[in-house]
Amino acid sequence: MQNQITSFQNSKIKFLNQLKEKSRVRRKEKRFVIEGQREISLAIQGGFTITQLYYCSSILTYQQVLAILNADHESFEIFEITTEIYTKLAYRTTTEGVIAIAISRDLSIDNLILPSQNPLILVAEAPEKPGNIGALLRTADAAQLDAVLIANPKTDMYNPNIIRSSVGCLFTNTVGIGSSTAIIDFLKNQEITIYGAALQNSKEYHTQNYTTPTAIVVGTEATGLSNDILNHTFQNIKIPMSGVIDSMNVSVAAGILIFEAKRQRGFID
Repeated sequence: MQNQITSFQNSKIKFLNQLKEKSRVRRKEKRFVIEGQREISLAIQGGFTITQLYYCSSILTYQQVLAILNADHESFEIFEITTEIYTKLAYRTTTEGVIAIAISRDLSIDNLILPSQNPLILVAEAPEKPGNIGALLRTADAAQLDAVLIANPKTDMYNPNIIRSSVGCLFTNTVGIGSSTAIIDFLKNQEITIYGAALQNSKEYHTQNYTTPTAIVVGTEATGLSNDILNHTFQNIKIPMSGVIDSMNVSVAAGILIFEAKRQRGFID
């Protein structure tokens, strides 16, 4: 059953806007906002629970919404909203007409179960920019990694900018978050070899063997990896560079390293 909302002052719209804007509200309520047809569809496919869905009737019909969702729509509320309300809520300039509220999952490293006996894992330490986190998640999805671990995150993973920049790949990856120490402990307990992307005592990345259980750790361009990580790497690795600068965007570097590991594992000829 659908209901119509015509005022931005409606309590449900105010709540949705608070979830979108404030991480403390997302943490307290254990809810988050998803914008976009593909993103909502991927969240449902990934087993996330949708509680409310809001659609703009000037963009989508009720039947089109149901077709996009391809889900049991009786399990959540559907609200029709005006163009004015949707325009105020939506991030995108190219609009898709639909926004949802979903229940958050606890992404703590303590709850992580790896899906493979020979995992390939990406670890990102202290990433700050949602766009970089989103790009890392997209790369991980493209490579079908076994997990993405975020050490000491500077923003919550349900930030709408992360969901948007990842194009919904937050929902297609196995994700775990924790302190650098907790993640190192997890990797060691799982007997996973740790390679750190760092210049100190490093070897060129393509000279190493990534065919056994492997974690590739990347840091920020500004500070690199912390000693908490560097003190526990099996080998530091570097990408040979011919230009003037000695670093590149973290998501680009991670892509190069990950796909070398995938090549060694037979993913790429």
